[in-house]
Amino acid sequence: MSKMLSKAGLKKSFTLLSMAVTLGCVSVGAAQAADTPVAIGISGWTGFAPLTLADKAGIFKKNGLDVTLKMVPQQSRHLAIASGALQCAATTVETYLTWNAAGVPIKQIVQLDKSYGADGVAVRQGINKISDLKGKTISVDAPGTSSYFLLAWMLDKNGMTMKDVKLATLGPDAAAHAFIAGQNDAAVTYEPYLSTIRQSPDKGKILATTLQYPMVMDTLGCTPAFLDKNPKAAQALVNSYFEALDMIKKEPDKSNEIMGAAVKETGKQFAEESSYLRWQDLDQNKKFFSGEITSFSQEAATLLTGMKILRKTPDISTLFDPQYVNNVKK
Repeated sequence: MSKMLSKAGLKKSFTLLSMAVTLGCVSVGAAQAADTPVAIGISGWTGFAPLTLADKAGIFKKNGLDVTLKMVPQQSRHLAIASGALQCAATTVETYLTWNAAGVPIKQIVQLDKSYGADGVAVRQGINKISDLKGKTISVDAPGTSSYFLLAWMLDKNGMTMKDVKLATLGPDAAAHAFIAGQNDAAVTYEPYLSTIRQSPDKGKILATTLQYPMVMDTLGCTPAFLDKNPKAAQALVNSYFEALDMIKKEPDKSNEIMGAAVKETGKQFAEESSYLRWQDLDQNKKFFSGEITSFSQEAATLLTGMKILRKTPDISTLFDPQYVNNVKK
């Protein structure tokens, strides 16, 4: 199919339209124009997997998009955006606050997922509550990441701050592996890495997750310049996400195999890990953009300001645009 499309790219729109009819998988709107290139920064986080599915299953292509998914660490994703290497990125909601403060304003256009136990803190035996972490050494990602914010959030809810613990800066994957290897008293990580700890009960246990502290949620955001220049492409990105969710619902085994392969797992392994989160459908997205995003962002900003990561709370309304979700047709 890729060879057919490359040849078609040399022909005029009539040829593309004829091909769309033949293949039955390219919309008329997409066929009448060249595919819009867009680079999206992601990680191996399970919640981002529908984007991988949309790519591997040809959904993006069908909708007129030439998407490149790039694995970029969360703490440097905004730098890649600022450099022009990325036009969009997936990350946690509170991260957009810090990116904005760093002079990289990104508008969120669709909610991807909510964590239901997929992010958490693993600890050694004998540590039974959050307050027991006082003075302990915790492996956690750098400031400006979801793992760092998760730990700060949990400590704050228990009357503590990051100053009450010792930090060993490690990314989610490295934190999990270091913990299993016997390093440090605790580790903050997420799926699929958290499951490696779940599968090693002799090394420790999961102390708390987003089941007890529901505050990890992810969105896809793009630069204002990209959105202004490519409104149809932005709509296609959002449409493609929901089409990927439809595919997961209709063809779960096939979808899990595709998404699992991207992180070198079987479909069965991936299905187990994805059970700890919820991809957000259209109705959930509309609810999110109608109020949840604002209230959560304000609470997150208060915590980040107290930590001196933010100097002041930005105008939350400038950090998202609900029109693309609202324009999706059921």
